[in-house]
Formats: sequence, C-alpha cells, structure tokens
Amino acid sequence: MLFTRRRQLKRVGLRSLQACLLIFFVIFVVLPLIFRYSVTLQRGILFLTFIKYPKGLDLTKPESVGLYATRNFYITVKDHDQDEDGVRVGVWHVLPSNAVRRFKRELRVEEEVDHDLDQHLETALGNEQELKELAPAIRSEFPAVVPENEQLFYERLLRMPGGTVVLYLHGNTASRGSGHRSEVYKLLRKLNYHVFSFDYRGYGDSDPVPPTEEGIVRDAMMVFEYIANTTSNPVVVWGHSLGTGVATHLCAKLASLRERAPRGVILESPFTNIRDEIRLHPFAKLFRHLPWFDFTISRPMYTNRLRFESDIHIQEFHQPIMIIHAEDDVVVPFLLGYRLYRIALDRRSRSWGPVEFHRFGASLKYGHKYLCRAPELPGLIQKFVENYRNAVY
Repeated sequence: MLFTRRRQLKRVGLRSLQACLLIFFVIFVVLPLIFRYSVTLQRGILFLTFIKYPKGLDLTKPESVGLYATRNFYITVKDHDQDEDGVRVGVWHVLPSNAVRRFKRELRVEEEVDHDLDQHLETALGNEQELKELAPAIRSEFPAVVPENEQLFYERLLRMPGGTVVLYLHGNTASRGSGHRSEVYKLLRKLNYHVFSFDYRGYGDSDPVPPTEEGIVRDAMMVFEYIANTTSNPVVVWGHSLGTGVATHLCAKLASLRERAPRGVILESPFTNIRDEIRLHPFAKLFRHLPWFDFTISRPMYTNRLRFESDIHIQEFHQPIMIIHAEDDVVVPFLLGYRLYRIALDRRSRSWGPVEFHRFGASLKYGHKYLCRAPELPGLIQKFVENYRNAVY
C-alpha cells in the first residue's frame, strides 16, 4: 500500500512538472514566436489603439473636458498621390486665454471665462497689444461665432501677429481628449499659445486605419502643413511618450524647410528607440532575459519598420530641444530620456540649436503622465519658447 501511494505521488509530481513545462513553453516560446510572425500583434502592442478612455467621450464636444473655445475639425491625409479617399484625422484647435477673454462674448463663453477668473487662474501676457488693436475689426467681421463662420474666425485669430502655436503629439492609448492631455492643453492655453492636438489614424474618432510609424508621422505632417499654410507665426512641436518618436521623425523630415520648419521641440518622457524601450518596459520584465528575446521581439519590429529611432532623428534637424523627464517614470524609464539627451549633446553640431534637459525627482511622483503639474514647468516652457521662437538655425 505504501508502494502504491509513492507511485501515485510520483505520477502527480510528474504531471505537475509536465504542466509547468507546458506553461513555460507556451508563455516563453510559443507566444514570442507568434509575436515574431504577426505584424498585426506587433502593431497592436505598440500602438494600443484598443485602450479607450474616458468612456463615452464625444470628441466633437471639447467643452466636455473643460476645453471651451476649442474648435473640433477634421483633416484628410493622403498617403500617396493616387490615394483618392485618404485618411480622416480628428483635430482640436484650442484658443489662447488672452484671445478667449477678448472675444468671450462672440464665442459665448462668458460664464466659463469669468469662472476661471474667479479661480485666480493667472495667464501670461502674450500678444495683448496686437489683440487690442485688431479686436474692433475682428468684432465687426464676426459679431457672433457660429458654425458657419467658426473656421474663418479661428483661422483669423491664428494669423494674428505675435502668436505662438504648439503642435501636441500624444502617446499611445486613448485619444486627444484623455485627462492628462487636456491638462497640458489648459496649461499651454494659460501661457497664451494656440494649441493643436489630433488623433493619429486608428485613435479616437480618426479613421480606424491600422497605424504604422510612417502613417502617423504622415498624419502629423499634414496637421503641421495646415498650420504652416494658415499662419506665419512660429510653431513649437511637443511630443509625449510615443509622440516624442513622432516629433523627432517629423522634424527630421521638415529639416530642409529652414524658416518654415518648427522653431523648437519639447520632448516629454522620451526614449531612444523602440528596441531600447521594449527591453526596459515593465511588460517585458518576464521576457527580456530570454536568449531569443531579440530574435522574437525586438528584431521583428525593426524589420517591420516600427522603429521610432529618436537617437538617429535627433541628429537630423537643427532646432533647439528641451527634454523633460520624471525620475519615477516606469513606462519610459528616466535612463532612456537622459541617454537621448547625451546623444543629442555629443552628436549634434555645435552650431545647431541648444539642447536642455530638466529632471523631476522621484519624490515628486509625477510619473509618466503628470509633469504638467510641476509648478516650475510653465516658467521653463515660457523661457524656452521666448528664447527661440524667432530663431532660425
């Protein structure tokens, strides 16, 4: 009887071992191999377009996230000359605070503006003199802003001399209306900048086309061209997380424009390239030490042109750069942002625009998304923009 019991225990132990080996084989061999040969899975993991929040958000109504005096519209992006239909991307144009205050009656946002004033929300000075001089003519042209003249009104203010435009390129997941992004727009609005934010293909209410690196950079290019064709005011590109890869790639493509190119680039929580980011991402913790990690995970994404090589693109444009990164960022480790800064310092020409790096201590707990809450950030942004908004490198 004792012998029989021992034999049963051996069988149970053997089955448990077999089950563990099978689980190990599936998780650490089969899944990486599936990832290697599935471009769809690679794009899904990188872009995370299936993660949508907040639920029920109507992107045609920016006021639902506190962005009154904001125009929602759409731009059609054609990937090539023979592309008849193109890809439609959703865009927000957030007016600067000084313009909103000046035209609050025409915009019908008097209550919202007065509420912000009651909250003692301070704003920068901006192009107040130009606004004061041109306000009577604009009021006579637009006694009220209605859907029929909304585009003309917003573009008229965008062309007003002395303004600054920020083109915001968001990271993966969600849409242009998610909470932390709206906080950034409101911060930039208070600094009296026009803010443009949009959803790449596959995100938000943009066309549900599977994104690629070339595709979303093309989307950013078309939004930039819309801005540049509407106003001669300086444009600063701001990228966050995955958007920093879009920002550097975009600026590399625009490098030959010189005077018409962006005047500065702000990179929030950047990385060097996707290969480095994947290896250090928390989701890769179980897999990064596998001997076949590069073969099954990193190299296939590179082969399929999912690279976002900021460490290369940052050497291809002349504009000044400001990098900001939190030490407690677990999504894009601080190490990668600092490494990109060192690459920019060492490999860019000394005659090009300067490169700044600002670290935010782990004790402040800003993490990956909330550097916009740092009290010193508005001052850093203003100083960077004012130093370089009229400079051409």
